[in-house]
Amino acid sequence: MATAFDIVSVDGLNEAGLAGHILWLAESEYGEVNQDRPKLSQAIWLQYFLDNFATVAEAVSWIEATNVQVVQMDDPTGGVPLALHLALEDAKGDSCIIEYVAGKPVVYHSAEYRVMTNSPTYDQQLALVKSISGLGGTQPIPGSTKASDRFARASYYVSRLPQPKTEVQAVASMMSVMRNAAQPFRIPDPEAPEASQTLWQVVVDLTNQRYVFESTTRPNIVWVNIKDLNLAVGAEQMKLNLVEDLTIENGIASDVSNEFKNV
Repeated sequence: MATAFDIVSVDGLNEAGLAGHILWLAESEYGEVNQDRPKLSQAIWLQYFLDNFATVAEAVSWIEATNVQVVQMDDPTGGVPLALHLALEDAKGDSCIIEYVAGKPVVYHSAEYRVMTNSPTYDQQLALVKSISGLGGTQPIPGSTKASDRFARASYYVSRLPQPKTEVQAVASMMSVMRNAAQPFRIPDPEAPEASQTLWQVVVDLTNQRYVFESTTRPNIVWVNIKDLNLAVGAEQMKLNLVEDLTIENGIASDVSNEFKNV
């Protein structure tokens, strides 16, 4: 599990092969807190799914049965309250995108939903991308850093990836698409103060349970083999600091499954 500010679970993989990823969505509307609905803090929204479900279908069924409410929290850095959407995928090839509109969960559930960026909401992203050549339309592939343009580029290139013959090819292929759709380091845009450069990129091997992590501020890729971790009930919590640990900054690479320390 990757966390932001040691508070918010933002990315991760469980031992059953369910993975999840959180990104910013400014249009999120969580509504007033309703005491009659089950609630999850944004801090543990993703964590709850990875702790309790093995497949996307299980997670979607639970959302539909409970109408769970996500409770918005303040930005730990003092900025605007967090506005997020969530992608889930599993080892069976299933996937979904979860957003909150008018206080209700909206779930886009299909193995075809393989790309998520930021604004606008997912239904609008799907409509916009149909205008792009190769995806149903005639417009050229856009090149700006707008989330909708990055969505279009990622959708286009994902649809044209060759079938990989090895895990290395699979990881390299996905990294090539994400780097093309990443938000580069830049001066903040006054018209989009919530926008951020891409801070990390992750490729998850759901079959072999390998979690590959690339920080945009570190020179090397690292990965964790989930099967090498002690995930037994009652096992000690372990952490790998990818922000302050100077050994990471100086170039640690490859398998870091044994680099975790007790919390």
